[in-house]
Amino acid sequence: MTQTTRQILVMGNWKLNGNKAMVADLIGALKAPAAECPNVAVAVCPPVLFLGQAQTLLADSLIALGAQDVDLNSVGAFTGENSAAMYKEFGVQYVLVGHSERRTLHRESDATVAAKFAVVQTAGLTPVLCIGETDAQFEANETQAVVERQLQAVIDHSGIHAFNNAVIAYEPVWAIGTGKTATPDIAQKVHAAIRTFLAGFDAAIAAKVQILYGGSVKGASAAGLFAMSDIDGALVGGAALQAEEFAAIIRAGA
Repeated sequence: MTQTTRQILVMGNWKLNGNKAMVADLIGALKAPAAECPNVAVAVCPPVLFLGQAQTLLADSLIALGAQDVDLNSVGAFTGENSAAMYKEFGVQYVLVGHSERRTLHRESDATVAAKFAVVQTAGLTPVLCIGETDAQFEANETQAVVERQLQAVIDHSGIHAFNNAVIAYEPVWAIGTGKTATPDIAQKVHAAIRTFLAGFDAAIAAKVQILYGGSVKGASAAGLFAMSDIDGALVGGAALQAEEFAAIIRAGA
């Protein structure tokens, strides 16, 4: 299946950034570019404190709402955590699981990420499974082994059919916040390997699943990435906080 049969998805991960004024300004500036490119799916993932504000601001737009993480539990004595059911009440559609910063800074294991993936799906939301290798793993030519291990954890927990309602985001850790970007050819090679691995379990699911690239995507680099046959969009970090840059990435997918 070619990339043209899968919709491009451009998702902004705001991480630990923002205030009320910034949320209003940024969402206000993104509505028009999203409306101009209805064939491109667009989503933003603000910090949890701004989900209510974002839900209200996005009500008349084509932009979907996402969350950056989820707790394994639905209710209980888990101070500081947020459940998938809570997100659903705020109109959240996507939830990131396994972002490299969660895996490294919070020591989340592949098993924990796989369990969070399942929690999101059980709530009727779409998990965005973040996978990728560190600089040391990249230099050691371990990229394929790492991403296959991270995918296998989800398959072992939930089965290959879980990817019928999921998004994958390949984020080379060595290209996040460093200014380094994998060339379109490098990224395509990994995306193709991901799809081939999944096809070993179910070819139809592998052909259908969206695989985003998440390594310091900019407006100038987006078109080259999206032209690759197995790159179906972008999980955007720093550039997602800049309306003009994020709009350029959206337009690159049109």
